Amino acid sequence: MELVPVHKLFLVKYGVNLELVHLEQCLKDDENSINFVSRTENNNGVSAFVLKSDDLTPNPKHTISVAGGGSVLSSFYQEEEYYSGRDIYYLKPITNLSKLEMLFYAFCLTKNKYKYNYGRQANKTLKDILVPSKMPKSFEKLDIYKLNTLNRKSALISKIELNQNNWGWFSLSDPRLFKISGTKTTPLLELEEFGKGEKPFVTTQASNNGIASFFDFSTETGNVLTVDSAVIGYCSYQPLDFSASDHVEKLTPTFKLNKYIALFIATIINKEQYRYNYGRKASQTRLKRANIKLPIKQDGQPDFEFMENYIKTLPYSSTI
Repeated sequence: MELVPVHKLFLVKYGVNLELVHLEQCLKDDENSINFVSRTENNNGVSAFVLKSDDLTPNPKHTISVAGGGSVLSSFYQEEEYYSGRDIYYLKPITNLSKLEMLFYAFCLTKNKYKYNYGRQANKTLKDILVPSKMPKSFEKLDIYKLNTLNRKSALISKIELNQNNWGWFSLSDPRLFKISGTKTTPLLELEEFGKGEKPFVTTQASNNGIASFFDFSTETGNVLTVDSAVIGYCSYQPLDFSASDHVEKLTPTFKLNKYIALFIATIINKEQYRYNYGRKASQTRLKRANIKLPIKQDGQPDFEFMENYIKTLPYSSTI
């Protein structure tokens, strides 16, 4: 199922941002009553009923209210106009979506709650959360009121499952993947002469992304993978220009690489570390002959979009 960011399907707007203490509360059945939606995860987000004012424009009906803070990502379909408090966003569909579809997307958003907490809000990341591009047909006959009670185990729509039956083998040196080469060895004493800076010094250590320190000097262009060819074949992603110690090999992509795809492939390569040791190093020759298994499209090409989307659905992926 194709995943797309929220902003492809909805206009993401900040709510009217009112304070309940400044509004006149009333009963639900009062003639001019309007719902007040807050950051609660209960009662469809409605925490009170207040009198509607001609001076205040409510959030539009047929939208999804989303808590950016508090009970982060508590999302509800709002069938009527409503007022809202602090850190409440509303999603207005770009195309014509039914009530069932709106409930479906509210459900999908809520199922991403595990990625957030009171210290990690969704104010900046809401528009980029991945959701299905359309509602599955299996939901069309579902009682709309059951959407809020489906458990996460059986219906976490936004999580992509890894099915390696649909994967294929590729050589690391496949023209569709990487050009494998060495890096220029830069002695530590030489780097110290340049002084401390913001350019990573990549070594053969299998921790801290292979980075030993930072200096004001680089020899290699970033957005590549590096592999230690002295110890266990540890692979890491280097987004920045960097310098390197001896025995650091470089995998330069022949495709459009980003941090998400890089982390996916680096993880796969690191699963192959059992093949290497001090007596059998991950040399350039061995790396060029090495094969890894990756997701593929129907035409047999590497499915880079799937790799990217999978990493994005992982907990805390937005902090990568």
